Amino acid sequence: MDRLNLSRWAIRHPALVGFLIALLFAAGTVQFFALGRDEDPTFTLKEMIVAASWPGATPTQMRTQVADPIERRLRATEDLDFLQTYCVDGRCAIRVSLKDGAPKDRVPVVWQQVRKQLKDLEPGLPAGATVAADDDYADVYGYVFTLTGADNARLVALAEQARDAMLRVPGAGKVQITGEVPRRLFVDVDSRRLAAMGLSPDAVVQALAKRSSVAPAGIVERSMRVPVRIGGAVDGVDTVENTAVPGADGTIRVGDIGTVGNGYADPPDGLVHHAAKPAVVLAIAMAPGADGLGFGKQLSEAAAAFGRTLPAGVTMTQVQDQSQNIREAVDAFLIKFFCALTVVLLVAFVTLGWRTGVVVALSVPLTLAIVALFMGASGIGLERISLGALILSLGLLVDDAIISVEAMVVQLEKGASRADAAAYAWTHTAFPMLTGTLLTIVGFLPVGFAQSTTSEYAGGIFWVTGSALLVSWVVAVVFTPYLGVRLLPEARTHHDADAMYDTPVYRRLRKLVDACMARRKTVVALTAALLAASLAGAMLVRQQFFPISDRPEIIVDVSLRPGASLSATSAAVKRIEASIANDRDIAQIDSYIGQGSPRFYLPYGPSLPDPATATMVLVATDLHARERVIARLLANHASPEAKLHIRRLSLGPSAGFPVQYRVIGPDPEILRTIAARLEAVLRATPGTTAVQADWGTPSVAVRLDLDPDRVARLGLDRARLAGEVATMLSGQPAGDVLRGTKRIGMVVRGTAADRSDPGRLADMAVSTPGGPVPLGQVARIGATTEQPIVWTRNGALCITVQADMTGDVQAGEVVDAAAARVAAIYALVPITFAVMLLLLMIQLQSIGRTLLVLATAPLGVIGAVVALVLTGAPFGFVALLGLIALAGMIMRNSIILVDQVTHNQAEGMDLHAAIVAATIGRSRPVVLTALAAVLAFIPLCFNIFWGPMAIVMIGGLIGATILTLVALPALYALAFDRTSGLPKKDHDNA
Repeated sequence: MDRLNLSRWAIRHPALVGFLIALLFAAGTVQFFALGRDEDPTFTLKEMIVAASWPGATPTQMRTQVADPIERRLRATEDLDFLQTYCVDGRCAIRVSLKDGAPKDRVPVVWQQVRKQLKDLEPGLPAGATVAADDDYADVYGYVFTLTGADNARLVALAEQARDAMLRVPGAGKVQITGEVPRRLFVDVDSRRLAAMGLSPDAVVQALAKRSSVAPAGIVERSMRVPVRIGGAVDGVDTVENTAVPGADGTIRVGDIGTVGNGYADPPDGLVHHAAKPAVVLAIAMAPGADGLGFGKQLSEAAAAFGRTLPAGVTMTQVQDQSQNIREAVDAFLIKFFCALTVVLLVAFVTLGWRTGVVVALSVPLTLAIVALFMGASGIGLERISLGALILSLGLLVDDAIISVEAMVVQLEKGASRADAAAYAWTHTAFPMLTGTLLTIVGFLPVGFAQSTTSEYAGGIFWVTGSALLVSWVVAVVFTPYLGVRLLPEARTHHDADAMYDTPVYRRLRKLVDACMARRKTVVALTAALLAASLAGAMLVRQQFFPISDRPEIIVDVSLRPGASLSATSAAVKRIEASIANDRDIAQIDSYIGQGSPRFYLPYGPSLPDPATATMVLVATDLHARERVIARLLANHASPEAKLHIRRLSLGPSAGFPVQYRVIGPDPEILRTIAARLEAVLRATPGTTAVQADWGTPSVAVRLDLDPDRVARLGLDRARLAGEVATMLSGQPAGDVLRGTKRIGMVVRGTAADRSDPGRLADMAVSTPGGPVPLGQVARIGATTEQPIVWTRNGALCITVQADMTGDVQAGEVVDAAAARVAAIYALVPITFAVMLLLLMIQLQSIGRTLLVLATAPLGVIGAVVALVLTGAPFGFVALLGLIALAGMIMRNSIILVDQVTHNQAEGMDLHAAIVAATIGRSRPVVLTALAAVLAFIPLCFNIFWGPMAIVMIGGLIGATILTLVALPALYALAFDRTSGLPKKDHDNA
């Protein structure tokens, strides 16, 4: 048996153990400061956007002819949760969402399967329809720069130069340029003039397309291969004007039938403003595994160097610097961490004496050094979750060191040698401590192994806390005995085994324990009543899943009625920008019109492209200013035609709207009626804001009803007629002008007057074999209405009525929205419970004692609920983690106390004396552990993310410590001392 005693082995090999301590401490310290730093842990975004286009199709045609076939093919996707689709004129977007429990390693494989399905499907779509998939949403472009002060083309060119410079910085990943408006070479033609010359718009398109095409002209084979090139390609306005268009009476120059000029895509896909000025955005993502602080510093230096080369008037501004957020987050946590560590060490020194305190003081940083080595080997860096887990561990791991040292001190007080006292830590406390440690780790098992986004985000809690607790046990049974032999005093020559417990404090505690055991039924009943009252009091605690971020950004989603043009959206944004331009609480304003901003923060999901929407990113000067700005924005009426959804960033995975109602059915009119009623109810509900339905109201459309007889007599057909009208109104591509790395598209279109005035449609000339005729002679032109945007969910028409909550209101729907993620975590609870039972049975070898220990696990709820009610802190995910850790600590104390009772009985004590002696002997480590943990958690109380957990731990530990010393003895006596004076063997077999 002695051969299995690791504590005795450690003190018999002092040179080796001392070397290992020095080596591990030095290596761990170096590794700790070399760990990567990031703001948040990464998690897999299980969404893909499938975008399809079919120019000229109505929203209904897009849904029935394009979206429906795609959805039918994608419904067999592995781990599919739902398909959400919206269709507008000529395009649609399908959000493919996988189940939250989809294994993250399978997600790339699933997306590859989706792409294969789409490739196979594309030939069966209508002619002219295209489809593409994009799952590039996981990259965080945390370093964002804006360029202003020149025209768009110049800004884009400068952004491309900056991109090349940034990509040379070690650690740079993907780079994204946003805000580029493609250049175009426009040919504006008058339909009447074309018709008078016997030409159609398509003839102009074909002439330009043929001249701009690139085709091989062969190679002359001699001693060298000599390629043949054909000149005369289109290279600018002059060559376009001089391009000949064949007509009935010869060729006609393009310049004679239209106006040629350079310009930008009209309308563009999107626009970007910085400080209300047109801008181009350069966004950089850090490569996986890079150090955010080092990369941010090098990137800033590269940006500063490039900024010195910019032409006069052009400004490059960094609007997002993830390294600054990382530095603030990590530094704040490190300060809290070292404050907590200092507090723990001070408690050890003050309460245990300097020699004993030194042993504990050395064991704690040694444990953390070894954990740092594990984190480095596992690729876990310092971020919000891992740092919080380290602080959580700090309140737990000190327990093992104190228990081990306490056991040694007691044996020294009894006259044992230092070597025997050190070996006692293994024989009497090692395995109860190990069982308690494993119980605490198993409590976090659902967070570490649940197949969910939440688990992926917060799973570091399991790995960091678990490794810290296991390492603390190894340190307590191997290194702490070695240090104790070196630092603790020799055994006393004259000793009294009971003298250390014969003090006023211990005498009063003994009387209290005796009284509780004498009134065991009353004490147990009162404890049960307190537990029931605390569970009832939990109804007073606000519910929350993940809290709001402490970042100063404000996201303002601007929505005009579906179908609104980009120019209308841009005008609305400009009015909002002007109304807040002089707000001193706002440090920065960036607007992304018709598109979402880059994903500068992992939990933030950019909105989908839509000309009727915009995203404004406001940066407040501080958190108090953020709330003042939000209050003013809620009352902002600068653009009454726009709906504003104002929100803060969230910590952890979150949804855009916490309150959402889906209305699903086949009849659009009934859907709209029900949705309108829901909107009215939500608007009348206190605390709601940004109430809206995602369909909007029907919009006006122009309808051309063709006269089939006249169309047939004139030799026209519907497709040709539609093509001519589309060319004159929206323009038709006619090839590209190659200029450097850019391709400038040529577009043939009607004059500005024809494009902007639907009233001139009747006079538009269309070409026929017999000559031009006005459009009004072959078609009846009228107005109609249609739904500008159509949403579906899993193929069924779906209107979603959405709302947000104002101020500090916690909506019950937030919890409902998180129910799936919570359920994924709780899915492993039965397994967790089974493992706990197994560990307890292995250690205690008694069903009765196992149930007794389990009965103590909920005792922490009493103090936790009181603390949450008094502080007003919400109960959410991190608070739940605190309760789990609390239950583990309580059960560990209970296991060691129950195990000590068994040892005392084996030494001849009756049950009553064994319970009292065990409680008295365990009182100091229990109180010291709780005191150290409570003080360690105080700095964490003021953190937005971890504060609720710290409050739960503080309140729960205070309450549970008291109950462990008074209620547990009474419960033990009630369960096992059914008849006073019962022989100890009967108790052992209970």
